[in-house]
Amino acid sequence: MIQFSLLFEFDMSSKRRFLRLISFLSLIHFHIIRIFSGRFEFEMQEEEKIIEVSHLVKCFGKFKAVDDASFNVFRGDVYGFLGPNGAGKSTTIRAILSLIKPTSGQIKVFNRDISTHRKYILQRIGCIVEKPDFYNYLSAEKNLEVFARISGVAIPKKKVHEIIEFVGLKGREKDKLRSFSHGMKQRLGIAQTLIHDPELIILDEPTTGLDPQGIIDIRNLILQLKNERNKTVLLSSHILSEIELIANRMVIINKGKTIAQGLVNDLLNAGDLIVSFHVDDGIKAKQVIESSSLKLLIESIENNHLFVQISREKIPILNKMFCDSGIQVFSIEAKRKLEDYFLKLIGT
Repeated sequence: MIQFSLLFEFDMSSKRRFLRLISFLSLIHFHIIRIFSGRFEFEMQEEEKIIEVSHLVKCFGKFKAVDDASFNVFRGDVYGFLGPNGAGKSTTIRAILSLIKPTSGQIKVFNRDISTHRKYILQRIGCIVEKPDFYNYLSAEKNLEVFARISGVAIPKKKVHEIIEFVGLKGREKDKLRSFSHGMKQRLGIAQTLIHDPELIILDEPTTGLDPQGIIDIRNLILQLKNERNKTVLLSSHILSEIELIANRMVIINKGKTIAQGLVNDLLNAGDLIVSFHVDDGIKAKQVIESSSLKLLIESIENNHLFVQISREKIPILNKMFCDSGIQVFSIEAKRKLEDYFLKLIGT
C-alpha cells in the first residue's frame, strides 16, 4: 500500500511535469509558426508582381512592332529592359502606360488590367518616355509646381524643395530651365516623376545623350530610388554596362519577341565563361590544363594571360591546380559581360 501510494505520487508529479513541458513546447511551436508565417508573407510581398506582360502583340498595319512579348516585373526590382533599336521597347512601354492599345495580349499593373483600370494604375506610376519636357522660361521649382497642378496633386513648396534636393539640384531651384544642361533636365525629369510619390517608376532611355558623369549621376539616382525610396524601376536602356551595374532582373527582346528574362546574375552565369588567368608562367599553365581531366578549351595566350573557356564551378578547381603546380596566379577575370550575352542572343 505504501509502495502504491509512492508510485501514485510519482506518477502524478511526472504527469504534471509532462503537461507543463507539453504546454511549453506548444507555446514555442506557436511562435515558430508565427515567425515563419511572417517570413513567408514577407517573401511573398517581395515577389509581388508589379507588371505582368502576357503575349503582347502590337501591329501598325502589316508591321508587327511587338510580337508575343511576355515578362514580369516584381516589387523592388530595378528591371532592365534591353533590345536593339526597333526591338519594340518603346512600343511596349507605351502599351504599359496605355498610350497605345495592344493588338492582342494582356497587360496587368498592380494586379489590375490596364484596359479597365487605367486611372487607378496611372495614379501610381511616374514615367519619362524618351525625354522630359519643360517650360524653359520657368524655374525648376515652378515647372514642378505646374506639373503638380496639372496632375491634380496638392504639394507644399517644402516637398518640392525636398524632391529637388533628392535629385541633386539643390541651389538651382530658382534658375530658369533654359540655363540647365541636358543632364540637369534629366534629373529634373526624375524629380517630376516623384511629385505624386508613385510606387513604380518607368524610365525610357534616361541616359541618352549624357556625358560619362551624367550617366553616373543618373545611375546613382536610380539606385537611390530603389534603396532609399523603395521604388520599383523599369529601365529601358542601350547602355548595357549600366544595366549590368544596377539591374537585378532584366528582359531582352528582339524583333518584338522575348528572347531571355530572369535575374541578371543567373543569366550571365549560365553556361561557360571566357576567363582570363594572369599567371607568372603561361607555358607551364597551358601544360597543366592540357594534362588535366577538366577538358578545357584554351582560347588564347597573351603575355602570360590565359583565356580559358570554363564553367563557373571549375574556376576554383583550376586555380588550385595552378597553385599546387607552383604557378603564381595574379588575377582571375571573367570576360563574359552583359554585352557578350546580349550580342550572342540577338545573333550579332
